This record gives sequence, structure tokens and C-alpha cells, in this order.
Amino acid sequence: MATQQGQDAKFFQRGKIEEFRAELQAAETKDKKFQKRKTVLKKIVANITMGNDMSPLFHDVVQCIGTPLLEIKKMVYLYLVSYGRAKPEQIQIVIPSFLQDCNDRNPLIRALAIRTMAYIPIPVVTEALTDQLRHCIKDRDPYVRKTAAICVAKLYAADARRVERAGFVEMLRDMMLDTNAMVVANAVAALSEIGDRQDGVIFRLNLPTANKLVAALGESSEWGQIYILDSLLRYVPEQHADAEMMAERVIVQLQHANSAVVLTTIKVLLYLMNYMQNRRLIDYICKKMGPPLVTLLSSGPEVQYVALRNILLIIQRRPAVLKNDVKVFFCKYNDPIYIKLAKLEIMYRLAREENAKEVLAELEEYASEVDIDFVRKAVRSIGRLAIKVEAAADNCIQSLLNLIETKVTYVVQEAVIVTKDIFRRYPGKYEGIIPTLCENLDALEEPEAKAAMVWILGQFSDKIVNADELLDDLVYNFLDETVEVQLALLTAVVKLFVYKPSSETTKTLVHKVLKWATEEIDNPDLRDRGFMYWRMLAMNPAIAGEIVLAEKPAITTDSDRMDRGALDQLLLHTGTLGSIYHKNPETFIRNAAGRALVDSPALNANSRAMLVPLTRPQLPPTSVTISGPGPIEPHTRNQTGDAAPGMSKPAPPLPSGEGDLLDNSNFTRPQGRSSGGNEHGDADRDRDGDEYEDEDEDIDDIPNNKAGDPYANLAGAFGGYLADEPQPMAGHRRGNGDLDDLLF
Repeated sequence: MATQQGQDAKFFQRGKIEEFRAELQAAETKDKKFQKRKTVLKKIVANITMGNDMSPLFHDVVQCIGTPLLEIKKMVYLYLVSYGRAKPEQIQIVIPSFLQDCNDRNPLIRALAIRTMAYIPIPVVTEALTDQLRHCIKDRDPYVRKTAAICVAKLYAADARRVERAGFVEMLRDMMLDTNAMVVANAVAALSEIGDRQDGVIFRLNLPTANKLVAALGESSEWGQIYILDSLLRYVPEQHADAEMMAERVIVQLQHANSAVVLTTIKVLLYLMNYMQNRRLIDYICKKMGPPLVTLLSSGPEVQYVALRNILLIIQRRPAVLKNDVKVFFCKYNDPIYIKLAKLEIMYRLAREENAKEVLAELEEYASEVDIDFVRKAVRSIGRLAIKVEAAADNCIQSLLNLIETKVTYVVQEAVIVTKDIFRRYPGKYEGIIPTLCENLDALEEPEAKAAMVWILGQFSDKIVNADELLDDLVYNFLDETVEVQLALLTAVVKLFVYKPSSETTKTLVHKVLKWATEEIDNPDLRDRGFMYWRMLAMNPAIAGEIVLAEKPAITTDSDRMDRGALDQLLLHTGTLGSIYHKNPETFIRNAAGRALVDSPALNANSRAMLVPLTRPQLPPTSVTISGPGPIEPHTRNQTGDAAPGMSKPAPPLPSGEGDLLDNSNFTRPQGRSSGGNEHGDADRDRDGDEYEDEDEDIDDIPNNKAGDPYANLAGAFGGYLADEPQPMAGHRRGNGDLDDLLF
């Protein structure tokens, strides 16, 4: 293979269209073994790869399509994929060759033909592909069938209505029951791609089909396993036992060598834990998820970063997964900076009273590193650790004082910033270090550090003897400071006046600052605050003092935690780009459908209270009804097993009973339906306060997110941009029929 690649490298040279055309024409007469033709086509494909326009050779290349050599046929088809869309008039001459190859005896050629046609999304090709694709889906060769499954998804992207009318979605559903695991995986991949579109059919799995997919995991390739595991998020358990049984069958995949399979398995387990009641099993699953995640950290830096970003989400929801493994995230000397920063955040998340001493010692070492950004984050993490773990606050303060004594500018500035937060977290406890901070006033250059120090001077100006002198020095450049510092100085000077109203220096200082803020500043926030302070001090200084010096709420670590609903949504995208950005895919991928937990009798109470509503864009009321036999969904009220007929338009056709789609299948383009995504389980209790409450606790006081949308009246504010239009939740589609549907 290496020798062949070395030989082909010579073809990657810019060539001229006339030369290639002449060589192709010359090869037609004296090329019995097609070697010359193959060489020319390799040069053309190489030029396409380099970005050179080879479209003028369309007719010359197309004439090679009848060559009985598979390698040449592949290159011709590759050329057609590149330029077929740009040549809608000329592509018709190739259609007969496509149709002939679709009936070739060689399964590779049959698959190649339909794959190429699916990659040319123009009406004349898709029309010719429809009949051939129907035959290839039922082809005797599994390679052709698995290729046909992917082609259905491509055809759906080009003409969704044609696919639905032709019944291809039903055929894909039947292919999930195929005897070949490769075909099953591709059918699931195609259905998932269709279901992930905002205008696609809703893809749901029932219990019998989900069990069949899990049984196919062992025979599937790595990517097939990923598609099958990901599709299990479309299965909504109706009973706790169903979720627990499914988790026990899937958990073995945690031992897989492929990191993507491991992360997808973790995603499925976290989802199923929302529907479990057995606390012992939940704890066992959390314990089993830890070692695979730690193993991922021994991979390359890119895989490490993906794992770390996912771990950061997982430990916020399930702290018990890695609560005893904080040492694994200690930074190595040769880690890239982005790995170090990710590990630093996880160390802070896992810090508890039991391991705070070890974490603090590690952070102190990081504070003496060379990389400035890393040192800043380390110093700030020491302050955050003091706020989070009260037992470690004394040691953290001593560590910050030692760092301030180094006189390193950026270290001192970060220490001042976090010290301000510590003062608010523990009022009246560490004010003895204020003189040390004042000694380093000249080292403060950045706006955030200056603003923090100014706040300290103003808040404790009654305890700082020379506070008026220090503030006077800082006010000297008031007009040149940033708005952040100006706001801090304005408030600090007013506090100083409230504390020392009889001091002439203070009176002069506050008058000067208020005059600057109201007469020479253009910023409206600063100017309005100046007028407000001036009016309060002029009318009633006592009331002004009560307002300015009002007791402030202590800082907590609650703000560090992600919102529960948003966190659960992100965990449904574990192992994807969304888990790296910490954003839902629909926010940065056009036409991507969101995911959220689906309500069911088995859903935990806490998870139900935090359900996030999802809507799809309002679409024309069209429906496609598909019928066909299939396995019967257990645990249904319809004991006879007969599926009730679907409802008529414009509402989505829902079976009145609980028969699944395999009994009476309806693929519907619903109006404002919610996606079949799912969400993540509940966190285990722990003493550090970062965990959510147990699922069995009373949740009557938890607000229900299903309340009316305050933005409901903005329905027409975005014109015709239907895909981006914010809409209130139209209500969860209830009724057991839609939850049991395989593809509903």
C-alpha cells in the first residue's frame, strides 16, 4: 500500500485541460488493457483533489463509464459526484449507464451506482434513483443493502417528500430487523440522520426493537456500534425495570477499546439512569463509568481534551463517578496548555474537604509555572477553592499571601481579585490581610484587579487609616480609567464619605468624582449612577449610607453549577461537538433538532420537574401513512394487540391504543412536535454541596418548566425565518401510542 501511494504521488501535478483531453482521445485507439486511460483519470482526479477545475472534460470522462474495469469506473463516478450537480443538462446522458450498473452482476458496481446517484441531488437523477433504490434495499447482497440504507438518507436530504411517499422510511424500519448487523447499523444511521432534521420524521424505538438492536452490537463494526448505541436514546422506557435491564445489557460496552464507543455508551447509561429507581444499580453504574473515563486520559492530547470536556459535564451531574480520582487530573509537565486548563477546572469541581489539602498543594506548584495564563488560572482556582471548601479557607489565604510576597505582577493581581470574593464569602474573618494588599497597590495594572482593590478600599475604608489618601491617588487618573474601574471608584468614594463625613479630604474627593462623573463622562451608566449618588447625599446622607453599605449576600459556589435542565440536555450530546463547546447543537448547526428527556411513567420526579420543552418549526400539515406487521410492544393497555387507526390531519396521526409503529406505522410531519431526545439522571448526594438532591426526595417546591412562555407573543417577530423562530412549547405529545412508536 505504501509503495502504491508513493507511485500515485507523481499524479499530483497541475495539468492542462487540452493535454488531458488529448490523452483520453489517444487512449481510445491503442489501450487494450485500459492502462493509459487509467493513468489519465488518476491525473484528473488528483487535480480535482488539488482544487483545479476539471469540469470542461465532462464529455470526455463520461465516455469512459462503460469501461469494464472497476478502478476506472470508480474514478469516473468520483468525477460525476464532483461535477454532476453543476451539469444538470449533460447528466442525462449518464442516466442509462447508471441504470445498467444498478443491475450489474457485481454487487460492488450495483452499490457504487446507487451511491453515486444519491450524491447527485438533482431532480432527473433522484427520479431515476427512486425505482432502483427500492430494488437495492431488497438486494440479496448485504453490501448493496447497507449502501442503499445510507442512500435513503441522502435522498431524503434532497427530496424528503419523495422519500416519504415512496415508503422508503418504512423500508428502513424493516431493515433494522435485517439478519446482517452491518445493514442494521446503516439503517439505524440513516433513520437517525433523518430524525435529527428539524423537518424529519420523529424516530422512536419500542422495547422489542431496542432489544434487537442491542443484540446486534456484538456483530457490528465500531461505527455501527456507535450508531446503534446512539439510537437507544430514542427509546423511552415505560417501566423502571425496562431501563435497568437495558443498562445491564449495554454496560459491557464500557470495556471497548474505541473511545467513541465508550463515550456513547456512557451517554446511553446516563440517559437510562433518569428512568431507574434502583439506587444500588445507579451507584454501581457510576462506579463502572469511572475507570473507562480515566483510561481515555492516557490517549493523545486531542482525545484527552474531548474526554476532559465530557468529564466536566458528567461530574456536575454525577459527582460520584470520579469523586475519588482527583489525582488523575493533576497536570503533567508536558501537557498542552488546553489540557492543563481543562484539568484545572475538573480538579476544582472534584475538590472536597477530604482532598482539599492535596488539591491546594498541587495548585501552589502550578502558581510557579512559566505559562502566564496557566498561573493566572491556578491562582484564581486557589481562591475558588477557599470559597467552596470552608475548611481549607485558612490554608488558601496563607497560600495567597505567599504568592503576593513574590511581587510577580500578574500573580499579585489575580490574588487581589480572588481575595475580594473571599472577603464576601467570609465577612469579618480575613480582614487582617488588607494592609498586605494595600502595600501592593502599585502593582495593579489590569482593570479587574484595580476594580477589586478599589472595592476593598471602599468597603473597609472605616478600618483603613489612610483610605482617603489611597483613593485620592487612584482617582487622579479617573477620566482615563476603564468604565469598570470608574464605577468602582465612584462607589468606593461614596462609601468613604459615608464612613468619614466630617473629613475635608473626603468631602473634596467625593465632590470631585461626582462632578467628573456627571459632567465629563459620556457613559450613561456611570453618569446616571453619579446623579443618583449626588441626589441621595444631598437629600438624606443617612439613607444613602444605608443603601450603599447595605449587607451583601455571601458568595457561594452555586453560580459555578450549570443549570440542571441545560446540563441534562448537554449530556444527551456526550461525545459530540456539543459536549466540547458546551452548547446544544441546534445553536450552532443549522436545521439540527434538539434533544430533551421525554416524559414517561418511569421518569424520575426530579428529572420530570426539570424537563426542557422542545419545539420543531410549524410545517404544512402533510402526513404519510405506512402499514406493516411487526413485533408487539409489551406493557400496553390494548391487550388484544390490535393497533388503532391513526388520527386524521392536521394533527399528527397518533394511534389511540398503545400499539407500536410496527403494528400501524405513521410517519408524520408533525406541527410543533417535540423531539425524541432524552436527558440525564440525577446526581448522588455528597458533602461538598455540589450534588443535586436524591431523586426520592420531595420536589413539590421545584418550579415546573412547563409554565407559559413569556416570549409567546413574539411569534411573528422574526419574519420568514421559520427555522430560527422562537416558539413556546405546544405541550408534550402525550398518549402512550406515540411513546411506543418505533419511528413516530
